[in-house]
Amino acid sequence: MRSACLCMVTAAVIAGCASPRASFYRLSADDTLTATAARAPARPVIVGPVTVPDLVDRPQIVTRNTRNEVALNEYARWGEPLKSSIADAIAGDLTLLLGSDRVAVASRAIPETQALRVRVDIQQFESIPGDAVLIDARWSVRGTMDDPGATGRSLVREPVNGPDFDALVAAHSRAMGRVSREIANAIGGERQP
Repeated sequence: MRSACLCMVTAAVIAGCASPRASFYRLSADDTLTATAARAPARPVIVGPVTVPDLVDRPQIVTRNTRNEVALNEYARWGEPLKSSIADAIAGDLTLLLGSDRVAVASRAIPETQALRVRVDIQQFESIPGDAVLIDARWSVRGTMDDPGATGRSLVREPVNGPDFDALVAAHSRAMGRVSREIANAIGGERQP
């Protein structure tokens, strides 16, 4: 009996010492978005490249604890490079907003000389758990090389509706949806060939 109790205690101690399991996250299209354009653009839309600040260009989700302190969470990670996840989310958002199935991420797009190209440079991608996410994105929409296209800057603060990383990543997805809406409005203003 004593050895059985000792085995149970040992098993409990070993189980208690096990490392937590990592969770992996990705951004998603905001499925609450609806088409804003009267008609889909005649040209395909290619999203990319996307750039992100070096601080967040890593597998771990980086959160801001105080004004000057950030934390890298070893157990909350991006399931793919953040810039790829952002490109996928924007492409998904633009598909919904433009009512077009001719939107693709640059890394998976067939070269198309007449495509509208969307470049996104994320200047700030902050995560404050239980509070808000902040996005500062500069973007451009261009057609041909001699087409000046449109440029813009989106500053978005989106509340986080919960204390966990699911809520934090969902807030980033909604924030990217707001950036995508501004890009879609610029695409809607593009001249059609």
